[in-house]
Amino acid sequence: MTAYNLLRESSVHIVHNGSRYLIKTTPEVSFSQTFAEDAYEVKTLHDQTKMFQGTTITKANPANFSFAVHLTQEKDESIVKSLLTDYDTSNGEQLLKSFDLYIVTGESTFKLEGCVITQGEFNLAKGSPLILTVSGAAKKLSRVGNASYSLPGSLVSASSTRTPTLSLIDVEVDSVDVPNLATTTLQVQNNINWTPFETLQNSLSVTNAGNAMYPTTYTLGDRVVSGNITQYLTSNNSATFQSFDTSANVGIKTIVNNSNFLNANLTGCMFTKRSSVAEVYTQTIDFRLVNSPANLGTIITY
Repeated sequence: MTAYNLLRESSVHIVHNGSRYLIKTTPEVSFSQTFAEDAYEVKTLHDQTKMFQGTTITKANPANFSFAVHLTQEKDESIVKSLLTDYDTSNGEQLLKSFDLYIVTGESTFKLEGCVITQGEFNLAKGSPLILTVSGAAKKLSRVGNASYSLPGSLVSASSTRTPTLSLIDVEVDSVDVPNLATTTLQVQNNINWTPFETLQNSLSVTNAGNAMYPTTYTLGDRVVSGNITQYLTSNNSATFQSFDTSANVGIKTIVNNSNFLNANLTGCMFTKRSSVAEVYTQTIDFRLVNSPANLGTIITY
C-alpha cells in the first residue's frame, strides 16, 4: 500500500548544540529547496534549426523554511525565540545561532542542515493566542531516512501541559500608555548574505543532486526590529494625529497572571503615524529600532 507524507502527521524537531527539541507547531509548516539552472544557446551559424536552449545544473539555491508556534505559559518554545534573537559569538564574530531542522512524517524524515532564522514576527492581537511565526534559510535539504530514522541529539524533556496565552497587551511610547489599543505586531529581521560557493573545478564533477554544490557560509548584513501599533482614533488620542518622532522609547509587553510574559523594551526608536478610514477610524504607529543593542536577546525577553 502506498504511504503518503501528510502534514497533519508531521513533527518538527530542532537540533542545536547536541540537544533536540520537539517543537509543537501550528499547521503552517513549509520547507523547500530549488536548484539553479544555467541555460545557454545551442543555435549556431551553421545550424539554425536548434530553437531550444541547452542547460547545466550544478548548484542549489539556499533552502528555505517557515513555521509558527504558540508561546505557551510553560515556555517550551523558548529555543525558537533564542535562535531568532541571540548571537553566536563562539568564533569571535557576531553570527546567528545555527541549527538543524528535522521534519518527520509517517513515511519519511527530512533534514534541513545549517539553518538560520532570518525573520520572526510576534502576533499580539487582542483576544488571540500569542504566536511567533519564523522563517529562515538553510544550506541543504535532504531526505535522510524513513519515519523510523534515529534523530541525533539528546531530547530535552517538555512540560506535561501546554497552556496558550490569551494575554493582556500593554504598550507604551515614552513611558505613556497607548490608549484604545486594537492590535500590535513586533518583527525581527536578520538580513544575511550567502558567500559565493560555486567554482569551475567543482562544477565539472557535478552529475546529480548528491554531488551538486550547496551553500556553505554566510555573513550577517544587518538586523531590523520593527512593528506597528494600531489604536482606535478617539477623543483620547486625536490630539496626536499625524505625528512622528526620531528618538522615542517603545515598550511592548504581554501580561499573564499579573506578571510580564513577553517583554520588548526598545530604547531609541523612530516612528511615524498614519491613519486609516473605516467604520471605526484608526491610526497606526509604525516604529523601527534605531539604536544598536549589544544583545537583542536581552531587550526582547520571554
